[in-house]
Amino acid sequence: MTRKQEVLNDVVIKFAGDSGDGMQLTGSQFTNNTALMGIDLATFPDFPAEIRAPQGTLPGVSGFQLRFSSDNIFTPGDSVDVLVAMNAAALKTNLASLKKGGKIIANTDGFDGKNLRLANYPDGENPLENDSLTNYEVIKMDVTKMTREALKDITMGMKEKDRAKNMFVLGFLYWMYNRDMESTINFLKEKFGKKPEIFESNVKALQAGYHFGDTTETFTTTYKVEKAKMEPGVYRSVMGNQAVAYGLIAASQKSGLPLFLGSYPITPASDILHELSRHKNFGVRTFQAEDEIAAITSSIGAAYGGSLGVTTSSGPGIALKGEAIGLAVMLEIPLLIINIQRGGPSTGLPTKTEQSDLMQAYYGRNGECPMPVISASTPADCFDAVYEAVRISVQHMTPVMFLSDGYIANGAEPWKFPKAEDLQAIEVKFKKELGHGEEKLQPYLRDEKLARPWAIPGTPGLEHRIGGLEKQNITGNVNYEPENHQLMVKIREEKVEKIAEYVPEQQLDSGPEKGEILVLGWGSTYGAIKSAVAEMQSRGHAVSHAHLRYVRPFPKNLEQMLRNFKTVLIPEINNGQLVKIIRDKYLIDAKAYNKIMGIPITKTELVMKMEEMLGGLN
Repeated sequence: MTRKQEVLNDVVIKFAGDSGDGMQLTGSQFTNNTALMGIDLATFPDFPAEIRAPQGTLPGVSGFQLRFSSDNIFTPGDSVDVLVAMNAAALKTNLASLKKGGKIIANTDGFDGKNLRLANYPDGENPLENDSLTNYEVIKMDVTKMTREALKDITMGMKEKDRAKNMFVLGFLYWMYNRDMESTINFLKEKFGKKPEIFESNVKALQAGYHFGDTTETFTTTYKVEKAKMEPGVYRSVMGNQAVAYGLIAASQKSGLPLFLGSYPITPASDILHELSRHKNFGVRTFQAEDEIAAITSSIGAAYGGSLGVTTSSGPGIALKGEAIGLAVMLEIPLLIINIQRGGPSTGLPTKTEQSDLMQAYYGRNGECPMPVISASTPADCFDAVYEAVRISVQHMTPVMFLSDGYIANGAEPWKFPKAEDLQAIEVKFKKELGHGEEKLQPYLRDEKLARPWAIPGTPGLEHRIGGLEKQNITGNVNYEPENHQLMVKIREEKVEKIAEYVPEQQLDSGPEKGEILVLGWGSTYGAIKSAVAEMQSRGHAVSHAHLRYVRPFPKNLEQMLRNFKTVLIPEINNGQLVKIIRDKYLIDAKAYNKIMGIPITKTELVMKMEEMLGGLN
């Protein structure tokens, strides 16, 4: 049989099924395979909120979207070319995102009467058998039946055999996109090498899916995406939380400070604890505490004792840590507080993404309690951003809030390995002895950065006590005098603002220095803004993009940059938080574009918003 091969530039695949169908594993394996081929990629995993949502229901659908391209890409795609639907609920939940003419790979076993009923289809209606999918190319497969047939010689229960369905689908897609199965077979060997029956069942299902595509006459075309033109170097696929862990280890090694993580598990931050616990060979110590307060206070103790103290959480946990964060601000010790944001308030949307906590990072503590805020923009950027957050914390003697979110944390992209010698130095100065004229340690005697000395407990002659009560300037003695309290509040604020003198000026990501619209972003809106602005620029519009890493304090040239444009647009996955801060600080009438649905902003939405704004401007 003759088959043709079609070369594509850009493909978006969405794997969707029940939360027990292994869609995350399938997507991550296809992602790793793509990365090994040198193809640019971006991913968007989408989890159910419940640990085990009711099987076959709409809330129980688990998805994994992957975009891969021979060009540089910055988002996992606005719409989908190929939808893998393991059951009726997966199709119903994701059909709206599928392009007209797109492919649906449907597991027919997941469209029986029970599954159709659970997905809330009317009685007697099956989308695979009526004309509701005429705008799409539907590939029907009884994945369950073919998986069982492939595994008929393996003495496992039917339930165990059915767990390999995802490997059958993965094998078929490897055939469709001209892929080698070796990377996944190696993964399975590493994961299940000591369980030969499970290993064999998964490999057989994978190979069966591949051979199904290869031997069935229905399929006449395979597809290929060429390597992306990327800067030379060694790359790997990295997820945001992995990159945070690696950035922390690098900062620990570069600063010479032992790394201590005090953490309480919470979605979507837990993977940082899991990843760091694997790297004890770098002197990393991880402590899974009994609650959020114990987690941060253990990290405060580690920082007081001369370690790189880190605590991780998400919005609800940060709320519980609030008093202890205030203690760290009062103590003026280095401490990294990592907030992987999710939808709120309260427990809110545990597995959905939202830029929910910028106001919490700025103001979410009692009293006047300022601290620097650093934000990551992409999964790979987490490495550099958290490394910089550590540098600021230890060199300016202050706790720092680091912001990521679920979209960044669980998303993946190619990451070029940095070289150790290229990383900025993180110089740490412990106070070792009393200074000239000092009879005893003055814990709040400051340097040119307004940073107080870091004296390790037990250092001879440097005995001192610090705590949460207001401090007298310089001596650190408890002091309730009104004038002293105002002075200390102002000094703590000035110290944070002074950090702007020690960080780079804000740069435009793209576009002219003056123009019609500046799109100002922070965090995970980076890819959508970059892509949308590029499209507007290609049409000849004077539109520019700037993206913030330093969210508090702002870079010292930010105000002038904003005033170079007729208007400023600030897209956020929240109800308008950065936009309020910008309006307050600079009295600039910035415009907001807000989306609060637990899903990212798309390129198309921003293009439409800018078209609307330019119509008004013109």
